[in-house]
Amino acid sequence: MMILIASICVLVLSFIFSMLGLGGAMLYIPVFHWLGYDFKSVAIPTGLLLNGVTALSAAIFYIRSKMVDIKGAIPLIISSFVGAPVGAYFTKFVPTKLLILFFVIAMSFAGIRMLISSTQPDREKSMSYTIKMVLMVVGGFFVGFIAGLLGVGGGFLFVPMMLLMGYKTKEAAATSSFVVVFSSFSGFAGHIAEGHFNLPFMLSTTIAVIIGSQIGAKVMKEKMKAKWIKQMFGIVLLAVAIKLFVKNYAYYYAIFKKIWLHFM
Repeated sequence: MMILIASICVLVLSFIFSMLGLGGAMLYIPVFHWLGYDFKSVAIPTGLLLNGVTALSAAIFYIRSKMVDIKGAIPLIISSFVGAPVGAYFTKFVPTKLLILFFVIAMSFAGIRMLISSTQPDREKSMSYTIKMVLMVVGGFFVGFIAGLLGVGGGFLFVPMMLLMGYKTKEAAATSSFVVVFSSFSGFAGHIAEGHFNLPFMLSTTIAVIIGSQIGAKVMKEKMKAKWIKQMFGIVLLAVAIKLFVKNYAYYYAIFKKIWLHFM
């Protein structure tokens, strides 16, 4: 029964996130956790797998529609592909609740950034080739590391970074889908190497994610405006961040209180 509920949730979420250039792991993972699945051994690896499948399904559609900057995405792909398994390896050293806190901080930052930028029109920005390459390589590795550590594809950080570099909203979302495919599967491979997976659960949710992401990609190309994409992105991220923080508030309050008393 839980697998069916999870699959329905994934179908809806993949529809939404494929429009935003994201894989959806930032919501798949907490949803799986709320349904009772273990955060590290099931929620994170399954979230990464579905993240990659959602992004791949959407990216195929976007590539056919010539919305993806494949050449510009290569440095991001390579650096994030290297960083993701490194992040996945370090999950064993980080307590689950602390991992969730990192997750909350990252989502809050990205959500606020998107809401602020939604009021600004897309505009071309000039940036030297050297600076652009450095940002892509260093930023790509960092995003890949965070993606592997938190069990996400990194799209929630790739999109803001690409907008900063001068990409238009739809091009950033479409190109992010393409990049996220590689960082997601790289991170997923790192978790599988650690023995983290639930095969029946993965198969059921994968079927749901393929259906939802194809519909979402088509809607984004034909119906969505850049402003709507950014606003949806920001609201969804902040809503999940608040929900996760409230659920673990007592634990975080105890930690912050201990740190405060230590330095007072």
